[in-house]
Amino acid sequence: MRVERRVLKKDEGEIKLIPQSLDDIWHLQHIIDKGDLISSYAWRDISNSTDKIRPDKQEKKKIWMGIEVEETKFHKFSNRLRITGKIRTGTDIGQYQTFNIEPGSEISIFKERWKKDQLERIDDAVKASNQPKVIIITIEEGEASVGILRQYGIDESFNISLSSGKSGGESKRTEFFADLVKQTVNLFSEGTKIIIAGPGFTKNDLYKYIKERHPQLVDSIILEDVSSIGVSGYQEVLRRGAIEKIINEDRLSKETRYIDILLREIATDGLAAYGMVEVKKANEFGAIDTLLILDQFLRDKRDLSEDIDSFLNEVEAKGGRLIIFSSDFEPGKKLAGLGGIAAILRYKIS
Repeated sequence: MRVERRVLKKDEGEIKLIPQSLDDIWHLQHIIDKGDLISSYAWRDISNSTDKIRPDKQEKKKIWMGIEVEETKFHKFSNRLRITGKIRTGTDIGQYQTFNIEPGSEISIFKERWKKDQLERIDDAVKASNQPKVIIITIEEGEASVGILRQYGIDESFNISLSSGKSGGESKRTEFFADLVKQTVNLFSEGTKIIIAGPGFTKNDLYKYIKERHPQLVDSIILEDVSSIGVSGYQEVLRRGAIEKIINEDRLSKETRYIDILLREIATDGLAAYGMVEVKKANEFGAIDTLLILDQFLRDKRDLSEDIDSFLNEVEAKGGRLIIFSSDFEPGKKLAGLGGIAAILRYKIS
């Protein structure tokens, strides 16, 4: 994400951004709150009163305008964020307008008070824009699942299976590898890293195939042992630290590691609390070492005007660490099942 201008007076002010990727669009969804003033370009119908023949003719004009946010919707598959609200600056004030924010769109966000996690999220997005793209191939004999690592989760790009038939043998296996590599190369761009993971020796055979047929890709590949493919295989890749070999302290790897620690502590009746009531109690005792909170839980609390931010500040003031989980990925879904908020404790409380 590119930050074009950042004018802040204490907690107040405007930040102008240009999202560069789908990840940046996802970040914006969690930065923008109901009631914020958002400015961007939009096409509006302008009456053409000089057209005598067709007085009802409408002309569209691109205008920089501002709206007061009422609703945001992240559309992953159309690569955009839709922001709807009443026009406050520009033309047709009081009418409704929807901005379709895509990579490359210019957008200005004005808040009366910026939250610490929102500013940190912008910094994280800027930092992440310099990290390499990561493709994960999970493969076993005759079947493969390929995904792209995003900051909000792993997007499964495609699945492929060895075509069935009475004959073919090794030639069909080679055809399977060829099709898999062809589709993977379509996702490849300069600087991309590829993790090939799976049980058994199929991943090694795929690596040998690529080394012989596509030697230019070899330096981009990391091999990893996992017990399954697909979603569970992606999870294993994250747990094994393969991403850290490419990116220092990747967001999803961190979430995966901490949810595993939390679940282990819960299973052994150890150093864990979950649900708002238990977590608040733990905070009263100053027992929170790491607070895990779901991005959607945080957003919902803010939309309801609950003073969740004072609670977060209090946790941090007592030395607690704050980790915000993505609701779009498996660790976040597990946290949602625990009420959307949990804590790893320094010591047990009664």
